[in-house]
Parts: sequence; C-alpha cells; structure tokens
Amino acid sequence: MLEVQDLHVGYGAVQALQGVTLGAAAGGITAVLGANGAGKSSLLRAISGIAPVTQGRILLDGRDITALPAPARARLGLAHAMEGRRLFRQLTVEDNLRLAWSFGARGVPLAEAIAEVHQRFPILGQRARTPAGLLSGGQQQMLILSCATIRSPRYLLLDEPSLGLAPIIVQQIYAFITDYARRSGTTVLIAEQMATLALKVSDRGYVLRRGRVVLEGRSEELLAGGSEDKLAANYL
Repeated sequence: MLEVQDLHVGYGAVQALQGVTLGAAAGGITAVLGANGAGKSSLLRAISGIAPVTQGRILLDGRDITALPAPARARLGLAHAMEGRRLFRQLTVEDNLRLAWSFGARGVPLAEAIAEVHQRFPILGQRARTPAGLLSGGQQQMLILSCATIRSPRYLLLDEPSLGLAPIIVQQIYAFITDYARRSGTTVLIAEQMATLALKVSDRGYVLRRGRVVLEGRSEELLAGGSEDKLAANYL
C-alpha cells in the first residue's frame, strides 16, 4: 500500500501541496483529479523523490521513504511515468526499453520483458528500430507505459496518460492500465484532469484544488447522481 500523510511540497515561496493525505491500495487504481496547477504532478513527483518535501511522510507498505533519494525508491519497485512523453527521442523503441529495464529492481529477464511489451502493444514490436521521436503520440504513450512497467514495479505513478491523445487511443491506454493493475497486483496512482475517465477505471478518487484535498471517496460514489456537478465545482 502507498500512503501519503500530511504532505507539504514547496518550490521556494510557492506551496504546491498543503497537507495532502491519501492512500492507494495494492492491486487497485487510485485517481488524483484536479485542474491544471492543482498540485497533481507535484504529488507524484514528491512520491517518486524528485520534488522537495517540506513536511509530512510517504510510506510504502508501512516503510517511511520520505528521506530516500529517487534511485533508492526505484530499487524498491516504484516507477513514475511523467507528463509530457519524456523519452529518449533519438534512441530507438528497443533502446528505450532496454534503458528503462536497466534501472532498479527487475522482475523478469530482458528478452522476456521485451517480448511481453510486443505482445501487449504489437505496434512497438513492428517499430522496434524506429527512433522514439518519430512515433505518433499514441505510440509514444504506449512506449512510456511500457518503459514504466518493464521492470514489473510494485508501485506505478502515471501523470496524465490521456493527455493529447485521440479517444480511441485513450481507450486502449486505459484498458492496458486497468488490466495491468488487476493482473499484477501493482499499486497504481493516476493523476488526471479528465475526472470521469479516471473514475470509471479507479477504485478511489481524490480531488485536489490549490494543493489541498477538497473531495475524496470511492470512485463509484463520486460518479453517482449529482456528484459530477460537485466534481466540476471543485475544479473552479
């Protein structure tokens, strides 16, 4: 289980998070929702160790990792797919996968891991020798997800996986995320602006506004009658 307790994150005089508390269960999907600038990316960055925590705790299965550097967290099985399709664009699809596999704990041998990627996303197998920068937006997102999951992480952080993608590609991406979480038992935390989309696949949701949790509950309850208007109000 992933737990965040009274988390504060600051960048100089700017407070990105102010007392955020949440939990994400193993084998489940937890959605973190909010408008642009609400603090979603800062939350995920703090969990993975690349944003400055000024107060609070981050726990993985009860272990306090707040003071651990990012590489140590990766070795504990934490993976973070950041917003913006951050790939080595000059490297091929296969080289990106090899590089991602080389960091942190590894669940299976490289050849087996790459074969599994090709089974999930056949287009990546077909374009294995293609520079990542020449892929379409949807193919790049498939590659990012594959890089994040190739080491069979125990905790997976996904920042805006639907951003800028066509609806049919978004459906494929979210089908993969849902299947992966249920099949692997991985703890998945998704940051999304598209609330309805994320809540339909998640077990629990948290809405951030100006760095604070302003609404939380089971996803089905947040989607129930009248709650969508409440969700929309918290985005303003």
